[in-house]
Amino acid sequence: MEASQSRALPVGLAAGNRRARRSGLRRAFAAAAAWKTFTLGLALLAVFAVGALFAPLVAPYDPAKPDFTAVRQPPGGDHPFGTDDKGRDIFSRVVHGTRVSFAIAVVSVALATAIGLPLGMVAGFFGGTIDAIASRAVDAMFAFPPILMAIAVMAIRGNGERSAMIAIGLIAIPEFARVSRSAMIAEKENDYVLAARAIGCSVPRIIFVGILRNTLGPVVVLISLGFAFAILNEAALSFLGLGAQPPTPSWGADIAASRRYIRDAPWLSIFPGLGIFFLVLALNLVGDGLRDLLDPRRDKR
Repeated sequence: MEASQSRALPVGLAAGNRRARRSGLRRAFAAAAAWKTFTLGLALLAVFAVGALFAPLVAPYDPAKPDFTAVRQPPGGDHPFGTDDKGRDIFSRVVHGTRVSFAIAVVSVALATAIGLPLGMVAGFFGGTIDAIASRAVDAMFAFPPILMAIAVMAIRGNGERSAMIAIGLIAIPEFARVSRSAMIAEKENDYVLAARAIGCSVPRIIFVGILRNTLGPVVVLISLGFAFAILNEAALSFLGLGAQPPTPSWGADIAASRRYIRDAPWLSIFPGLGIFFLVLALNLVGDGLRDLLDPRRDKR
């Protein structure tokens, strides 16, 4: 009887912990929904995500097909955002440009997370020589301006979307490594880590199962803000002619191509610029909301 109770107790406690976590998450997201800026950011992000996923259905025209009978038409009628210098519908290019920006941002942030997160966590956990070598390598990468490092990478690999993904991912690695290292140093001396070591848990299990679970807060926030920086960097590279190549729709490339018409046809650059502005704004609002949501001092406040 006592044995059965002792076996049932941990199961009951585990179930209670799961229910408590679910209840806590529901309360947290209910509180987050009350934050107007966070809700606004989610709404804007949802609009862009739907546009990126269903771009062929949302866009009324082929974004790459020129129409020289409708060159530089102002917004209105069949073209709500107007047309560019080749007669292409700007609204369709903005919608498809969202897909390009999202694709480059997702791949580059995934690359930075896959390399920078383990690097920082391992360096913070072991310390000593490993930490010194990793920290000096990260400091060396921080010494270069990010956009110049991205240009150098693309000069080696060549222009194009794939090169932009790799370049933007590489320049984001130091930030991910530094944040994960700081979180690891703050977490590794806790009692549960010492207990895991005492019972013989392997180092990878302690780092990537035990500690990682408790350091996801700053990592999730960094990922959300990393998307915003990735989109800005993609636009900058495309503006310089290094990112997505014509006729692929890209916000940065479209702004660069419309510079000569900035006075006569300002809508050519206004709408791609607004796309960059509102998407980055949405990501920053969501990142700020997640930071407050995952702050352990939130309940005390």
